[in-house]
Amino acid sequence: MIDSNFNNGCVLIVGGSGGIGSLCAQEFANSGANVAITYYKNEQAAIDIANEINADVKIYQLDNSDPKSVEDTFKKVIKEHGSINTLVNAAGFDIPQKFIGEIDIDLWKGVIDADINGFFNLIKSGLPYLRDSQGSIVFISSAGLFKYPPGDILSVAPKATIEHVLKGIAKEEGKNGIRANSIALGVIDTGIFHRLREENNTFFDDAWHEAVLNTLAIKRFGFPKEVADTAVFLASSRAGYITGHCIPVDGGYHL
Repeated sequence: MIDSNFNNGCVLIVGGSGGIGSLCAQEFANSGANVAITYYKNEQAAIDIANEINADVKIYQLDNSDPKSVEDTFKKVIKEHGSINTLVNAAGFDIPQKFIGEIDIDLWKGVIDADINGFFNLIKSGLPYLRDSQGSIVFISSAGLFKYPPGDILSVAPKATIEHVLKGIAKEEGKNGIRANSIALGVIDTGIFHRLREENNTFFDDAWHEAVLNTLAIKRFGFPKEVADTAVFLASSRAGYITGHCIPVDGGYHL
């Protein structure tokens, strides 16, 4: 039976061609939702993912750093689907692991602009449509918000700002039926993590691997389906009284 929150319109997954985003697309489709995914540059990856999912998944090109691209994409989605019941932001970037003293100004500004301003562009364009549908926002965040991992400031700092934006949305837009939540990821065995390991990134060496496992209550890395299942739950009617929360899916890293 399709959850009542997914009866009308679609779930729009920004970054749906990535490791986490693609699994979110699959699980929302498995739940009976109509799914739309966006990609930035890799159209073929988005096409392949849409073909793998046993549903009519629509794909859209979107550059969330460009307000016009964002607004145009939302208009296309609304034209095809009528409404957006859920906005999932699973967009990820290959952000370098650097200690604070090693970061130059241009890198800092670039990351802040891509992450924070990119997210705000999505919210600025998306809020009117989410008010219409009394929809939900799910943001894929980082467990580094709970316990700072040295060398991860370029990931954690923007997400800390976004967490406060989400809380503001939950507080200000609840009267319009909008809920806003996030999922704080630990190390998930997919996507960017795989690429960094395959590239023999010196930061993610065997010593790092063992050290991280030692910090976890559950002695393994996470599965992307565990993240996707949490996203579906947060967007569903089962979580209808949950808003403004950041849910750790991190194997107990935050403890």
